[in-house]
Amino acid sequence: MSSRSESTSRISAYRIAGVVILLVAALVAVVVALLVGGGADAPLLQDPGPIVLWGTPLAKLVMNMSAAVMLGSLVLALFGLRAGERSFDAALNIASVGAAVFTVSAGLAGFLAFMAAFNPKLSIEREFGTQLGRFLLELPLGQSWLITTIFGAIITVLAFAWRSWTPTLITALLAAASFIPLATQGHAGDLAGHNMAVNSILLHTVGAAVWLGGLLLLVLLRGRGDVDTARLVGRYSSLAIAAFAVVAFSGLTRSIVAVGSWDALWATQYGWIVLAKAALLGGMGLLGAWYRARLIPKLAGQRAAGWFWLLVLCEVALMGFASGAAAALARTPPPTGEVAAFAQTPAQILTGSTLPPELTLERWFTAWDFDVLWIVVAAFGLFFYLAGVRRLHLRGDRWPIHRTVFWVLGLLMLFWVTCGPLNAYQEYLFSIHMMGHMMLSMAIPLLLVSGAPITLALRAIHKRDDGTRGGREWIMWAVHSPFARVVTHPFVAAAIFILSLWAFYFTDLVRWAMVEHIGHEWMVIHFLISGYLFVMSLIGADPVPYRLPYPGRLITLIAVMAMHAFFGIAIMMQEGLMVAEWFGSMGRDWGADPLQDQYVGGGIAWSIGEIPTLILAITVAIQWSRSDTKLQRRRDRHADRTGDRELEEYNTKLAALAAQDQRREERERR
Repeated sequence: MSSRSESTSRISAYRIAGVVILLVAALVAVVVALLVGGGADAPLLQDPGPIVLWGTPLAKLVMNMSAAVMLGSLVLALFGLRAGERSFDAALNIASVGAAVFTVSAGLAGFLAFMAAFNPKLSIEREFGTQLGRFLLELPLGQSWLITTIFGAIITVLAFAWRSWTPTLITALLAAASFIPLATQGHAGDLAGHNMAVNSILLHTVGAAVWLGGLLLLVLLRGRGDVDTARLVGRYSSLAIAAFAVVAFSGLTRSIVAVGSWDALWATQYGWIVLAKAALLGGMGLLGAWYRARLIPKLAGQRAAGWFWLLVLCEVALMGFASGAAAALARTPPPTGEVAAFAQTPAQILTGSTLPPELTLERWFTAWDFDVLWIVVAAFGLFFYLAGVRRLHLRGDRWPIHRTVFWVLGLLMLFWVTCGPLNAYQEYLFSIHMMGHMMLSMAIPLLLVSGAPITLALRAIHKRDDGTRGGREWIMWAVHSPFARVVTHPFVAAAIFILSLWAFYFTDLVRWAMVEHIGHEWMVIHFLISGYLFVMSLIGADPVPYRLPYPGRLITLIAVMAMHAFFGIAIMMQEGLMVAEWFGSMGRDWGADPLQDQYVGGGIAWSIGEIPTLILAITVAIQWSRSDTKLQRRRDRHADRTGDRELEEYNTKLAALAAQDQRREERERR
């Protein structure tokens, strides 16, 4: 009894130590980094005072760490625990507590941001409340903080109230979405490389949250009787490796945008903090790789387990230091990137970037505008697909080479469209924007669907037998969910594909996608998915609940082609300029005038956009022909196996009927 009590007290002490180490390390790091970088120095004008200057980064530090607890606990629960068990409920309780702290700290940080921006005199007068209300409801910075706080409050309730698989998944998606307003705040929104900075911050914070939050959940769940520690640690390790790759890559790109040069990296306080954070990240990566390779396989042993958990505490400390440095960086002015408002050109005011030179033949091969989000998507898509093919090969299974080629080409085309000349010029030329749209919604899905990624995943990913859900189980759930049955229905997929095209360009959605970076990313995601669903309903090899017969597929495709052609003609017939305050205000002195360029864009939608549709029609016709050929071969093989018995029986039955008719006629003659 005493040994059991000692074990329990030791586990409780370990949990407390983990939390304390994280908080102390983060606090030390943020104070040191603020002193070194000058992030808490009083400004020359409108000094809000030391409470605001020091309280803002500390509030953001608490907010970032609680956000990690919120998201990391939800993700690891969905990937490593079983719904209905006490450990799963405990993980959701921890996520709810993290969300509650996130809500309070986000509200406090938003209030301090208001005090720093306007430096009002704190009072209970109506004027102060009115000014705060206008900040929260009318200014973009205040709206971001308000939305973040509301997200936190909603997630707090949902994580506490919902305890089954699907609601927890919805809660986790909302938790990830709560990071989007944060990504647009701080220096990311002011840098010249705005798009890269925002996406880098978003990926960096989400990846770090999954990494840190999952590690803290491991610490807090240690010693529970219903937790298979070795198995849970192994599953967390898979998440941590992916999170480390995302955090490292996004941190690198964010530093490139903010620092600008090697000289600034070594000669500025901002660069010193970046180097320190990079060293901490590298140390965590090496530490994690070592104990995951050496100690996790031996975790059942007492000695290995002791060393493992000791190293986990070391990793928690390093994460605390890195979290503190990150919070200080958000308050430290970067050495480059911000442009004075009076020095901005029209293109810089609208897009955040300088107007590129004229699009020549050479620049079709040399112009790049990298989108970090889609680089990560393409890289992970290539890695996991090729890893799945390799796993099938190692166990002796075959995977068609043409499917691999189609998938690789599709992801390379996605990378080129989102990071190459189309992305570099789509904000300035409507025709280039329309060409990118046609590629995203038609050409790229045609290649990706032909790769059959769902079929590959279901064959390559190991099936779990303990009631938890891994990648294969979540894919199976997604394929058979009621939502999937609706959106993959051929008529629904076709309606989404064609109606969203008209709705996007003939409503203010196109303006939102041009003006707001989040709107642009939504546009890419929406048209890529809508095109994928439509193509999969026609020619996909992956499992879907229902597909039309081949004649129905051709009829649906012809109807969509007609609506698509009408759309292109409607664009060409426009007498006014679409989003005139955008495409007509760039100050562009090269290329076609905006209205003529819009006419060209309509022609691209009408002509070039129909090429993938024609390929789709040919593919459907070929599949139809092959289906008939396979059916005839199947019948021939059946006839060979049965010796044409069915045909002989049928002929015998006809002969018997003929004999009956003949006997009836003879009786009538008599």
